[in-house]
Amino acid sequence: MEEIIHARGHEHVSAEHASTFEVTTDDYLTTAGDCILAIEADRAPADFDPEFVAACRDTDATITVTIEADGYTESVTGRGDPDLEFTSERSAVGRTSEYVDERTVVVGAAFAAEGFDRDLVAALADGAEATVTITVE
Repeated sequence: MEEIIHARGHEHVSAEHASTFEVTTDDYLTTAGDCILAIEADRAPADFDPEFVAACRDTDATITVTIEADGYTESVTGRGDPDLEFTSERSAVGRTSEYVDERTVVVGAAFAAEGFDRDLVAALADGAEATVTITVE
């Protein structure tokens, strides 16, 4: 199963955060948002299909987040958790930790914002259109 989010980069995308990465529906980004990879997302976790959400709540679920922009693609894999809420109407956050809140879509991610391909990050910093695909197996 998968969910797809369309968003865009922003000049302040730096992808320097060591424990999270985020895609937000906000239409702005400050330099403090060093985990944010894309803004103006057309969907948020609260919009995801209930069957998808249920699948992500399995501790054995493998969740992969793939971001594509300007010909560059990067995927990061983590896992599901029974406490995942998927209730945020604003942001989808991937975490290397086990922390869960309403924005969390994956825990135990292999890497965070700082681990994303630098060419992809540069394209996002140039404002490229981004496709974020979240799959659960």
